Amino acid sequence: MDKKTFQTPNAPSAIGPYSQAVETNGLFFCSGQIPIDPKTNQLIESKDIVQQTTRVLENIKGLLEAKGLTLEHVVKTTVFLKNMDDFVTVNDIYGKYFGKNSPARSAVEVSRLPKNVLIEIETIATLS
Repeated sequence: MDKKTFQTPNAPSAIGPYSQAVETNGLFFCSGQIPIDPKTNQLIESKDIVQQTTRVLENIKGLLEAKGLTLEHVVKTTVFLKNMDDFVTVNDIYGKYFGKNSPARSAVEVSRLPKNVLIEIETIATLS
C-alpha cells in the first residue's frame, strides 16, 4: 500500500496521534478540522456558528492549497454539528465555499466534539 502522511503550517497541527491528512490511491483524506487558528494553534474565541464554520472551511482550504488542490477537488465531506438547529446557517456558509459543484456530504448531530466546538468537518479530495 502506498500511503503518505501530510503536514502543513497552513492548517492547525494535529491535537492527537493522527496526521493532518493522508494521501493514498489518488485520494487525499483530510482529518476533521475544527475552528483552530493555524497561526496560533488555539481555538478561535467565538462561540458563534458562523465564525466557527468559516474558520473550519478556511482550515480545509489551507490544507488543500498546501497540497496544490482546491475545494473543487473535494469529492466528499462529513459535517459534525453540536446542534442540528445550526444546519441552515452552516449550509449557507458551506454553499459559498463549494458553490454549485458541491461534493457529496453527510451531516450528523453529535453530543460532543473535541474542545467543545460547535462544528467539525472532514474531507476527501481527489488528487487529479
